[in-house]
Amino acid sequence: MRILEGRFSGRPLAGVEGAEARPTARRTRERVFEFIESRVRGARFLDLCAGSGAVGIEALSRGAARVTFVDQSAAACRAVRRNLEGCCGSDAVLRHDVVMTDAEKFLRVVVSDDALAWDVAFYDPPYSADHAAALELFGGGRVFKRRGGVLVVEHPSTKRLPERIGVLRRWRSVRLNGSCLSFYEQKYARARSN
Repeated sequence: MRILEGRFSGRPLAGVEGAEARPTARRTRERVFEFIESRVRGARFLDLCAGSGAVGIEALSRGAARVTFVDQSAAACRAVRRNLEGCCGSDAVLRHDVVMTDAEKFLRVVVSDDALAWDVAFYDPPYSADHAAALELFGGGRVFKRRGGVLVVEHPSTKRLPERIGVLRRWRSVRLNGSCLSFYEQKYARARSN
């Protein structure tokens, strides 16, 4: 695995040791950034279920202002830190956080803290995971906190995600072999109360 474009183009990335992690394929990363490239520069980027951190580091390479990497696996968090060191070294300009916790728990903290917000999120949970709870938290409108926030979900092509999730609306769906990328945009500042 290597960084595809930007500041760290061509730098190698290590996988997660001894894990059953499914690294984000090169073609998948190409398609993700093909559609969100213009939204990454200067953005706060969330790499949720980060694995080796390939997508988040790709975002840093392409000019993201800050990336938060979240994974519940200690091995994955070590891999992210190793890959950050290999790509970024001690560059203090590149801001990032590595958080070891479950995706849903992390999002529950985010929605209760108005100081936390992102512009773009990539969510790639294990294919056996239930996406519903995390997607509902994104759909509540408190992860991005403003219109225009983008969520990209990688999921098996056999799993159909809804067109609408709270304040999010799907604007593109891309099939790649056995996987699918669903691109959502936040249309309202927060979920409307009934």
